[in-house]
Amino acid sequence: MGLRSKYCGALLHTLYIFYAFYQAFAGNGITATQNALLLVDASSQSGRKMPDNLFGIFFEEINHAGAGGLWAELVSNRGFEAGGPNTPSNIDPWVIIGNESQIIVSTDRTSCFARNKVALRMEVLCDDKGSNTCPAGGVGVYNPGFWGMNIERGKAYKVILHIKSFDSVKLSVSLVSSDGRQNLATHNIIAESSELSNWTKMEFLLKSRGTNANSRLQLTTTESGTIWVDQVSVLPLDTYMGDGFRKGLASMLANLKPRFLRYPGGSYVEGEWLRNAFRWSETVGPWEERPGHFNDVWKYWTDDGLGFFEFLQLAEDLGASPVWVANSGISHNDQVSPSVISGFVQNILDGIEFARGDPKSQWGSIRATMGHPEPFQLNYVSLGNQDCWKKQYIENYLKFYSAIKAAYPDIKIVTNCDGSFQPLNHPADLYDIHVYTSSGDMFSRNHEFDRTTRNGPKAFVSEYAVTGNDAGKGTLVAALAEAGFLIGIERNSDVVEMASCAPLFVNDNDRQFNPDAIVFNSRQQYGTPSYWMQHFFKHSSGAIFHPSTIQAGNYTSLVASAITWQNSHNDNTYLKIKIVNYGGDLVNLKISVTGLENNVDSSGSINTLLTSSQPQDENSFQNPKKVVPVHSALPNAGTKMDVAIAPYSLTSFDLLLNLNGYKAAI
Repeated sequence: MGLRSKYCGALLHTLYIFYAFYQAFAGNGITATQNALLLVDASSQSGRKMPDNLFGIFFEEINHAGAGGLWAELVSNRGFEAGGPNTPSNIDPWVIIGNESQIIVSTDRTSCFARNKVALRMEVLCDDKGSNTCPAGGVGVYNPGFWGMNIERGKAYKVILHIKSFDSVKLSVSLVSSDGRQNLATHNIIAESSELSNWTKMEFLLKSRGTNANSRLQLTTTESGTIWVDQVSVLPLDTYMGDGFRKGLASMLANLKPRFLRYPGGSYVEGEWLRNAFRWSETVGPWEERPGHFNDVWKYWTDDGLGFFEFLQLAEDLGASPVWVANSGISHNDQVSPSVISGFVQNILDGIEFARGDPKSQWGSIRATMGHPEPFQLNYVSLGNQDCWKKQYIENYLKFYSAIKAAYPDIKIVTNCDGSFQPLNHPADLYDIHVYTSSGDMFSRNHEFDRTTRNGPKAFVSEYAVTGNDAGKGTLVAALAEAGFLIGIERNSDVVEMASCAPLFVNDNDRQFNPDAIVFNSRQQYGTPSYWMQHFFKHSSGAIFHPSTIQAGNYTSLVASAITWQNSHNDNTYLKIKIVNYGGDLVNLKISVTGLENNVDSSGSINTLLTSSQPQDENSFQNPKKVVPVHSALPNAGTKMDVAIAPYSLTSFDLLLNLNGYKAAI
């Protein structure tokens, strides 16, 4: 390393120390300065490999996370089924263009899709000539999407709709601004009366001439006659991995490097009533044939474009292990008796066959026709969600367990019953725990699993989140409390196999649960401090955990961990030391690492800091990077370091390990 790069590294480190002191004194209102010692035993003898799938993500259809979010479909209620199977029905959010003297819009059950019989009927009374002339621009219907469609200049959008008419048709399919004044793209469907007498699928691309984040799709005409339309879709051509996921949101997931994806819920799996529970078999096959269902827990319609297949595909795209949460015959308000649970058991076996079966098997062949002949790597099935206390759960669970293990002995089965304080009374590979609590209590749960028995099934902390007054919409202090909890999970990763936060997503127009990791609207997204906190743990899965000890006197707001991890891109190996300071005091910390078999290369070592001027600080669309990690060089990296730990902060020191020579500053 030359003189200039050495100088720049030292300058950056000095600026970092100044920043830490500024945050402590000027921003966070420092009350005292503490002295502490962190001892890290990095010897190979003391190291312990952590589970390969330790940290992952959990998706639930809540807060419009999928419908209008991760799933890139822009049309809401695309099949007109949200109003129910009986007609005439509500077509919300579709809106009529024109008045009753010009157009009559209703629904009927004439669709060509057996499981989606409802279609939209437009009887156009006006014309482009005569006494009842259509208004300029025509009459018809429009769909605003999910609080506006984000249409971008130069981008292409794949449009599919099904149409029928016994009259000649001249229908304009357009992407326009919310007020209809800005036309971004138009395609005209022109046909004689005989051409569309049977339901016909129309498919084309619209390339936008402009940008508008609050756009809509509209279908308009100036010719009299009757037109039926059904199953109307607008999907951006540019999606994540080409698989239909909104690119910005899916990329944020990929950047977390999740090792598993738990789906599709959550309470969404159960439903308030079983009739509205997520049924995997109704969410596969052609999207036009999926009936959709009312998400009665979170009170909105889902067309199930984001179905069982898409979840498996997303897990594969992210390089994550899928964890299927299957309904155990229990909802929030009704249950299936064990005497008649066999149909539910077979349904789960069929679902596993869909994911893993031979492409010539009954359900595997359906997967193959969807473009994925190779089996997905489904190795985890969680039976139910928070159902252990329900009357029928254990007896039902045992029937599921026996059937799955008989057919797929390698699949790991997760029970809803907590085995952390007393042995389970039934077999399981993992037990599920949900932790929702205040910041202070979450931080104290750093010791949650210290006294858990080291025998028996391991824990799956499938949902954790700070809730309550100090959680806000995602505060720094909430993220720090969760970081302290996760450091405890690292320390106890011999009895905790997996962990994921909840909820993952929130559409800012439908906040039913706060806080969440990722916030979005039609065109923007940002990570809350909790999202950025998880980046500090994305290299922990499969890493080597090293025991460490903090000596901080009576100051109890400090926790730390140390791991060795390898960068898969360049094979560099790092000793990562993480420190959470959950208190308002500045800490002068001495770090001493013993037993390290490799040298430390200070030129490639990195310091990362997550903090802000106030513990209640949040990110927002106006200031999406108010609380984000700040990276800097670490020129004093070595086995002995004196560092300043800012109040209310999460700090990471990644020490590059070098086999070729000792380059540490100390």
